[in-house]
Amino acid sequence: MSEALPPPDMLRIGIVSISDRASEGVYEDKGLPALQAWLGSALINPITYEARLIPDERALIAKTLRELVDEKSCDLVLTTGGTGPALRDVTPEATLDVADKEMPGFGEQMRQISLRFVPTAILSRQVAVIRGKALIINLPGQPKSIAETLGGLKDAQGKQEVDGIFAAVPYCIDLIGGPYMETREAVVKAFRPKAAQRPARSAS
Repeated sequence: MSEALPPPDMLRIGIVSISDRASEGVYEDKGLPALQAWLGSALINPITYEARLIPDERALIAKTLRELVDEKSCDLVLTTGGTGPALRDVTPEATLDVADKEMPGFGEQMRQISLRFVPTAILSRQVAVIRGKALIINLPGQPKSIAETLGGLKDAQGKQEVDGIFAAVPYCIDLIGGPYMETREAVVKAFRPKAAQRPARSAS
C-alpha cells in the first residue's frame, strides 16, 4: 500500500487588473475573473487570492506590486492590462520598477503564442520579473489571450502544439524558494527536472 502524500502546499497569488475605465466602473472588469478561473482549473494547490483592480498609473501599479509581494507575501503575482504601446500603458515600466531580476523568456514566449493569431502581437510589451521570493508576470488583457498564453495551444486532438508560459512557472517558484506548485496536466503540465519532482498525486 502506497504511503499517503502530504497535502499540497498553500499558495498565495496576487491578481491585478489594470484598467482606467474598469476601475472607474465604466465597464465590468473581465481580467480578474479570467485569471482566477484559469488558476483554479490549472492548480491542485489550495489558493488564497489577493485581487486588485486599479487604474493605469505607474506609481500606483508599482506600489500595488510591492504591497502584494512585501506585505501580503504572494508567491506569484499576475497582472492583466496596460502592456500595449498607448500612452497610458505603463504596466511593464511599473513592473520593472520593482524588479530584482528580469525574466525575459516569459515575454518572448507570450508574443510567440499571440503571433499565431495576430501580427500586432509584436506590439505587446509584457515582462516578467522576480522580486524577493515572488514571480511577477504581465499578461494580456483579453480573457482568451490570458488562457492561451498561460496554457499554450493544443490541436484538435488535444495534443500540445505550443507550450504556455505556466509550464515553467512552478519550477521558477521552486528555484526562488517558494511553495511547490502542482498542476492538473489536462490544463497545463508543469516541467521540472526529475530530481526536482515530487511524487504525483491524483488531480481530482
